[in-house]
Amino acid sequence: MSTTSSLAWGILGTGSIANTFAEGLTHSRTGRLVAVGSRELASAKEFAAKQGGVKAHGSYDELLADSDVQAVYISTPHPLHAEWSVKAARAGKHILCEKPLTLNHAEALVVAEEVRTHGVFLMEAFMYRCHPQTARIVELIQGGAIGEVGVVQATFSFKSDFDAGSRLFANALGGGGILDVGCYAMSIARLVAGAAQGRAFFDPLRVTGMARLHPETGTDLYALATAEFDGGVLAQLAAGVNLKQDTGLRVFGSGGSIHVPTPFVFSREGGKSTIHLQREEKAAEAIVIDCPHYLYALEADAVGDAIAAGLKESPCMPVADSLGNMRALDEWRASADLVYESEKS
Repeated sequence: MSTTSSLAWGILGTGSIANTFAEGLTHSRTGRLVAVGSRELASAKEFAAKQGGVKAHGSYDELLADSDVQAVYISTPHPLHAEWSVKAARAGKHILCEKPLTLNHAEALVVAEEVRTHGVFLMEAFMYRCHPQTARIVELIQGGAIGEVGVVQATFSFKSDFDAGSRLFANALGGGGILDVGCYAMSIARLVAGAAQGRAFFDPLRVTGMARLHPETGTDLYALATAEFDGGVLAQLAAGVNLKQDTGLRVFGSGGSIHVPTPFVFSREGGKSTIHLQREEKAAEAIVIDCPHYLYALEADAVGDAIAAGLKESPCMPVADSLGNMRALDEWRASADLVYESEKS
C-alpha cells in the first residue's frame, strides 16, 4: 500500500457516528477524508456533499476497491463489523473499527487473524483511549497516588425510549447496553486493573453479570456486572440504553480515591475535563486536563501516527486488548442469558 504524508481515509457507513468522525477528520493533522461508501448511492452522495464533495460510492465493496483509500473507518451496526473488517483487510486497507470490535470474541479472533495475514493496521475505536485524561488516570494509578487499587466502579448508561427497530434495541443489530456502552465500562476497568499492576491492561479472572432483557427483542435495557482481577482488584460495572444512571469512573485504593465524572465522552471540540483526586489526610485535588484538540481528531491521529511509524496496532488500543474485552463481554452476556439470534445459528 502506498503511503503519503496525509493518510487517505474512507468511511464505510453514513450514520451519526460516521458524521462525527468525518468532522473530527477535518481537524486531524495526519489524515483527510477522500471517500465514503453506503449501501445506497443517494445516502453516500448526501454525506459526501456535506464533507466538501469527497467521492461517493454506492456500496461498501466499491469503497474498498477505491485505490485512493488507504484506511477505512467502519461505522456499521455491530453485527457487520467482522464481515467488513475482514473484507477491508483482504482489500489491503488499514482499519479503524467502531466499538465493539465484533459481536463476540470468536469473530474478533477471525478479524485479528485476517489483519495479521494481510499485514494491515487494526484499532478498535475507543476514542477515550486516545485522550490525555486517560493517560493521566493511568499515570496516577501507576504512580501510587491512591495506594493499592481495590475497587473500580465504572458506569456508562443513558435513557433512550424503546424502539424495537432501533440499533440500540434490535436483536438483529446487536442491540442492548452491554455491547453499546458496557464495552466502555469493561474496557476502562481492565485498563485500571492493568495499570495497578504496571501493565497496559488486565483480563478478568471471572465476570458475573445480570441484565433486564426486553421481552420483545431479548436485548438488554440495562445491565450490571462484577469482575475479579488478579492482584485483588474488583470491579463493579453498569451499562444501559433505557435507564439513566450516573456515568463516571471511581477508583478506590488503600491510600485514597479517584473520581472521573466524564471518563468516556469529552467535549468533541476539545476543552477541559477534571479528575478528582482524594489522598488520605490531604485536601482534595482537582486535576484539570485542558485538551484543545477535537476528540475524534485525536483518534484519527493515533491511527495516523501508528501507521506512519510502521506499526500494525496502536499503543492506545492494542489488538490483544480488544480481544480480551470481547471475551469479557461474552462472559457478561452469557451470565445475563443474552445470546443474539445470529449466534444461535
